Amino acid sequence: MVPLLAAVLVLSWAAAVCAAEDVDTERDPLECVNRKIFWFNDKLDVYVLAPVATGWEKVSPRRVRTSVSNFFGNLRFPIVTVNDLLQGKVKDSASDVGRFAVNTTVGVLGFFDPASGWGLVKHDEDFGQTLGVWGVPPGPYLVLPLLGPSDPRDATGFAVDYALSVTPFFIDEAILWGARVGDTVNERSFVLKQVEDAKASAFDYYTFVRNAYLQRRRALVRDLVEGSAEESEELYHPEFDLEEKP
Repeated sequence: MVPLLAAVLVLSWAAAVCAAEDVDTERDPLECVNRKIFWFNDKLDVYVLAPVATGWEKVSPRRVRTSVSNFFGNLRFPIVTVNDLLQGKVKDSASDVGRFAVNTTVGVLGFFDPASGWGLVKHDEDFGQTLGVWGVPPGPYLVLPLLGPSDPRDATGFAVDYALSVTPFFIDEAILWGARVGDTVNERSFVLKQVEDAKASAFDYYTFVRNAYLQRRRALVRDLVEGSAEESEELYHPEFDLEEKP
């Protein structure tokens, strides 16, 4: 429930602050507060996450990092499958069940991805997308501490997906947080150059990330693009294509 609570706190605080500062734009009425949180997240990325990810990239062969990514992606099976069904995508849910079965067994607990070679397409669904499919509006753009870009609809989706992941019910919380940190570092290692280039070329990196996030979430709800679970786990959720994974 942490993401949902964070969203509520940010909304209540930001509404008062931004009203006082007379900030009111169509997509980002809370920009004055969002930028402060974005600045904090960016400093955390620059001084902690990016250096650790750089070190991990240097000591780990790409195949190892890809296997780690595959493993954590495989663990999203209950989240993706349930949201497939909630959106009426029965065929997609069957494909995701097949992927999980193949990759967990033949793929050695999900570290390898033979299912893709067998024609079982990977999908990326979450409860935020499900709410969008049901017609729930996203609400104002939010930047959450540590979690990055979001909105009230997606923050609610985070909380539901956390429960759907099943693992919190039988794995210690400390282990789950450690795994999440490891997954975030690993995924960040795939986009080191892309993030660096975007910061160098973007006139306003905050605006770049905001627009990319909003466009991508809109496209995912409308099934205009096929996203990946890994992209959703980056600290800022910047919308770069991950380097091709072998």
